[in-house]
Amino acid sequence: MKLVSFTTMNAQERYGILTADGVIELGPRLGEHVPTLADALAHFSIDELNQYASLPCDHRLSDIRYLPVIPRPGKILCIGMNYAQKRLEFASTEEAPTLFIRFADSQAGHEQPVLKPTCTEQFDYEGELAFVIGKAGRHIAPEDAYTHVAGYSVYMDGSARDWQHAWYTAGKNWPQTGGFGPALVTRDEIPDPHALTLQTRVNGEALQNDHTRNMIHTIPQIVAYISTFTLLSPGDVILTGSPGNVGKSLVPPRYLHAGDVVEVEIEGLGTLRNTVVDAADVE
Repeated sequence: MKLVSFTTMNAQERYGILTADGVIELGPRLGEHVPTLADALAHFSIDELNQYASLPCDHRLSDIRYLPVIPRPGKILCIGMNYAQKRLEFASTEEAPTLFIRFADSQAGHEQPVLKPTCTEQFDYEGELAFVIGKAGRHIAPEDAYTHVAGYSVYMDGSARDWQHAWYTAGKNWPQTGGFGPALVTRDEIPDPHALTLQTRVNGEALQNDHTRNMIHTIPQIVAYISTFTLLSPGDVILTGSPGNVGKSLVPPRYLHAGDVVEVEIEGLGTLRNTVVDAADVE
């Protein structure tokens, strides 16, 4: 099952089940006390949501505007330097997971523009596997980690490199710089999230090609590590890190500019597509 957050012509936030023909809206069926997809994950199991999957579609795909899969997560926690090539490119030697945060307003939905900040000429791409928490937990053991995962999605972790210093945060949180989508693919459809190919393309050219088996810190290890110091809640989003061959590492560097189209494709999860727009043109 694929779950999406979206808007329609009246700009009201909605969520539902994505199918080849359109979207089955879930909000009216689940009740006013479940206004968002994060709320649905908190109140209902995947099996309970899946009972609506055979209903007729309420919206055509041409009538929806994708939002970030979880538009306002309580937390967006990101693992950096989690592939060997990326660690080499950035001379990273830290053994523990490298962590930083993103803010909710730094996200953009599938087929929506990502904004190149006016204060950088080093706006870079990073394709990543993301996962969303479905069940709350603290001190989660690695062997129990997947029971807390609702599903997986695709992220383009756009980065202003000249603002990304040792603490990362300033380079990662400009408004609408990170693409998130198209959908949350539920955990039952992805038997092994560490058995997926990942490719990032800019204007059709494949620049990142890797495999999730090459993560240094696995999803169970990540969940166990993060849940040691903070409560993980339904709707929290965790990024698992980008492979190497980011724009900063190329010779000459390959940064993003207005008009560039960035696509991140992960096996079984689909393709996230965003076009770069200068932030000055929309501010």
